[in-house]
Amino acid sequence: MPNIDQSLIKRWVCEVVSSYDYRVGEINYVFVDDERILEVNREFLQHDYYTDIITFDYTQGRFVSGDLYISLDTVSSNALQLGVPYEQELHRVIIHGVLHLCGLNDKGPGERELMEAAENKALAIINN
Repeated sequence: MPNIDQSLIKRWVCEVVSSYDYRVGEINYVFVDDERILEVNREFLQHDYYTDIITFDYTQGRFVSGDLYISLDTVSSNALQLGVPYEQELHRVIIHGVLHLCGLNDKGPGERELMEAAENKALAIINN
């Protein structure tokens, strides 16, 4: 379990979700290592690669819910590669999954840029 301020994260996630006109249902954060994220990726998505997060979306109506599998190994290596603090990269990955639950995507044309802008806007909230 990473050393995070759970009440701060909860308030932040609620604020971000609310800005998309949703309410927070049940969001589970499952912190794993690289090997486990690879297993999940293979088993459920038929992808044979490592990733920082896999989001299972159970959102119903205006209540966002889901399971967010986060590889702490990949978060750590990404933080080093990007030259950013580990906590900042962990926050980015957490909110990335939450934004997926709010309906944002990052695979289609132009979607990655919209996702990155939404992440940056959300990170500005927690960093203030």
